[in-house]
Amino acid sequence: MFKTLIAAFKNSDLRKKILITLALLLVYRVGCFLPVPGILPETFSSAVTGETSILSLLNAVSGSALANGAFLALGVTPYINASIIVQLLTVGIPALDRLSKQGEDGKEKINLITKIVAIVLAIAQGVGIVLGFKEGLAPIFGANNLWLTGIFVVLVLVAGSCFTMWLGDRITDQGISNGLSLIIFVGIIATSALSIANALGSVFGGNLNALWELLGFLATVLIVFALIVFFDLAERRIPVQYAKQIKGRKMYGGQSTHIPMKINASGVMPIIFATAIITFPNLIMQLCGVTRDSGWFAKFYYDYLGAGGVVYSILVGLLILAFAYFYAQIQFNPADVSQNLQQNGGFIPGVRAGRPTVEYLSKISKRITLFGAIFLAFVAIVPSIVFKYAVGGSIGLLNAFTATGMLIVVSVAIELNTGLNAQMLMKRHKNLL
Repeated sequence: MFKTLIAAFKNSDLRKKILITLALLLVYRVGCFLPVPGILPETFSSAVTGETSILSLLNAVSGSALANGAFLALGVTPYINASIIVQLLTVGIPALDRLSKQGEDGKEKINLITKIVAIVLAIAQGVGIVLGFKEGLAPIFGANNLWLTGIFVVLVLVAGSCFTMWLGDRITDQGISNGLSLIIFVGIIATSALSIANALGSVFGGNLNALWELLGFLATVLIVFALIVFFDLAERRIPVQYAKQIKGRKMYGGQSTHIPMKINASGVMPIIFATAIITFPNLIMQLCGVTRDSGWFAKFYYDYLGAGGVVYSILVGLLILAFAYFYAQIQFNPADVSQNLQQNGGFIPGVRAGRPTVEYLSKISKRITLFGAIFLAFVAIVPSIVFKYAVGGSIGLLNAFTATGMLIVVSVAIELNTGLNAQMLMKRHKNLL
């Protein structure tokens, strides 16, 4: 990764794109610290720093902007949720499915629909934050016009979310990597770096237990990162042979290639789907001020279904398995692959063309998806348990890295490395020509 960045900086065009991208990311980070008039940041900070708080997970993705009560507090969360909703609707609504298959024009229309849904969700999330944290509002329009302050805060938060989407598009235009992915990446890294810096402050303050806790945390993170990288790059290669074809005076085909099937082809999406569903009631309850003492249902939910509980972990694991298979069916269609092979004169050695090829590819896809789903469930559940019981939580490292955050960091880093290598290869070939 570092070698790729050094080599990219030696190219003037890529260096310019990287510097512009870094400048745009710096603008985003500045927006994460600009306070919104009408918000008391200390109220938000105390609400999102709990060990099992759902808001703390949203705060990690936003780069601590939510805890700061900042202009970009909503960050990319509305766009992520909108993307999930639109992807699910694409499967069930034929009109959206046709749009998704219409090339670049269809993708632009889908992207516009996603942004409209994201704005609606940003408004809903902003209203929820204002209603859930009334005590965190400063009456800038007078004590009798607190509702005006609430409307103003909602408008500023929604504008911040729209500005974040605009920044993501500008970063994507530079061609380095997906802009919104880099924004999430920077937010997670910044939040983690802040937690580690606070832990180092405790260590230098003479806290010996903090030193062992920090070392245990870093060792666990390195092991989990290595495991994620290994599974993220692992793939099953199905051999494909193309028959020789004579067209005119030339012979085509005869090559041997393979179909790469990644073990973790669905990436982090099953975890996002699963946690979004199971934590939605918790998020609503926290925004509405419902505590464990609010009733028998609230006590039951917080004791058994709250983040970090045994039942919560089991349900998350089962939902990840279900969504991994669901997402695999969206991404990989054995019938389409078989049809493309047959039309181009390709076949899998030892497997007849047509339905046998479809059944063969479907069987392999289900097996690989099972291993990928088990891996995702492991990463989503085990590291948090290790952090909680083995590492400890006296210096605030429990939410420094979440399972989703670690998967996103690895995926974005690999995507960035691949994109830079591809651009350098294109520049090299252009110079040769």
